[in-house]
Amino acid sequence: MALAIGSPSPERRARPRLWLVFAAVGVAGFALTLAGLAFVRVYDNQLIRQTESELIAQGAVVAEVFRERLSATVPAGAYGRERTAPWPFPIPDDTRLRPILPSLRASDATLPSGGTPQPSRVPAEPLSQAAGLRLTPLLEQVRAATLAGIRVVDTEGVVVASSSPALLRTTLADRTEVQRALRGEPVSVMRRRVADPEDTPLASLSRDTGIRVTVALPVLEGERVWGAVVLTRTPMTFAKATYADRWNLTATGFVLLGAVALMSLAAAALVGRPVRALVKQTRAIAMSDPAGFEPMARPVVAELAELSESLAGMATALRDRNQYIRSFAANVSHEFKTPLASIQGAVELLRDSADAMSPEQRARFLANVDADARRLTRLVQRLLELARADSMTATPATVELGPLLEGLALRARAAGATDIHVTAPPAGLKVSLPQEVLDDVLWQLVTNARQHGGDAVRVDLSVEQAPEADLVRVVVKDNGKGISETNRARIFDAFFTTARERGGTGLGLTISQSMLRAFHARLELLPSTPGTTFAVVAPVTRLQRK
Repeated sequence: MALAIGSPSPERRARPRLWLVFAAVGVAGFALTLAGLAFVRVYDNQLIRQTESELIAQGAVVAEVFRERLSATVPAGAYGRERTAPWPFPIPDDTRLRPILPSLRASDATLPSGGTPQPSRVPAEPLSQAAGLRLTPLLEQVRAATLAGIRVVDTEGVVVASSSPALLRTTLADRTEVQRALRGEPVSVMRRRVADPEDTPLASLSRDTGIRVTVALPVLEGERVWGAVVLTRTPMTFAKATYADRWNLTATGFVLLGAVALMSLAAAALVGRPVRALVKQTRAIAMSDPAGFEPMARPVVAELAELSESLAGMATALRDRNQYIRSFAANVSHEFKTPLASIQGAVELLRDSADAMSPEQRARFLANVDADARRLTRLVQRLLELARADSMTATPATVELGPLLEGLALRARAAGATDIHVTAPPAGLKVSLPQEVLDDVLWQLVTNARQHGGDAVRVDLSVEQAPEADLVRVVVKDNGKGISETNRARIFDAFFTTARERGGTGLGLTISQSMLRAFHARLELLPSTPGTTFAVVAPVTRLQRK
């Protein structure tokens, strides 16, 4: 059995409410944002660059301390190496400034660990070694606080000072970063690190990552390189950084989730109320409630306002169409009932009393049957024309009025209308109507004038400007007896006619109005004394021929 319009579905499946959908979208967006940050390793980059910045700051201080201690013992003259590498960072106008900027990213290539430094086959430079031995205790203290490995090498890459005394007199000359630093270029690289299983607890001091950040800074005296400072430190892992800041991150997460929830509820309330109003409107339309034929008040969202207006317009159009069909069906039934009843009565009389009738009586009854059958044929034909007019698709076309009116007058005179006159319109004046449509409508008006006023009636065809801009009236005026005030109100109603005995069906003007409506034109009945004046109002396409 079919469900009534607007009735609920028999299967009540669980469906989420609108606020829950908005909340899910908000949480999904929040999660995707976090996932996107993790994917592009934004936080990892920040952790690595934080470690690199710390090492640069420590290395700059150590390099300056080593340079001062070495300069006190270096004799006058050239010492160390000449700096050959350009400075890799922009230098400000103040030449005393030489900035070193963090540049590592989590996506950069990771070098091999390098292993344990080997004892150097080349002895350390004596002056650098002496300065380094005085610096080593300081580096041990710094390492105890910062947990960074710090080594100072001479110009040959031999370790002369270290936060781990066991590494003194080993060589780092085979390290790429050390070679570049000894040419005068500050370098930051990442090297692999073998993780210690004991470092795994989140609360441990060890950062437990698979890489180490290594920074190598040259010790510069003017344009000479006196050695290099090499610092290493393991950056914080994402998990440990999160664990270390877990309470702040948890509070921030709850605040953000709360904000997402509030925004979702606000959006759901903002959209949900007009949606519920739309549901109420559709149910009212289904029940033919007048409230459903008005757009909802305060729809908030433009799309919902358009949807409500469209629903109201569609419901009004369907209601009007339904009323038209009901009225049309009633009129068709009435128009068919009269001739059918007449035919049925005549057939019954002929069947029952044909032998008792005179030839003249039988001929009269047969003539009535023939007349009613012809009337039914005309009704069917006009109804088909009305159906075609109602379903007509507008195809852009234009017609010039002057030649069309002259041709119409010639055709009317040939059909017996002797008194028809045309007032010539401006040359080249055209309207946006197909020629056959305008010709059919004007011919219907001329035929109506002759049908009600006889062949001697005077018919005038002219063109005038309509009250609206870019519209003209094609006027058909006759000097017949006119139309009474009572009949003027019904003149465009289907099946209304005062010439039924002369074969009128009352559909001519209705068909004409339907054909014109498809092209945004219309048929008007204008005030007129004496006689009757109709006008076809249509858009102008070109006023003057060039």
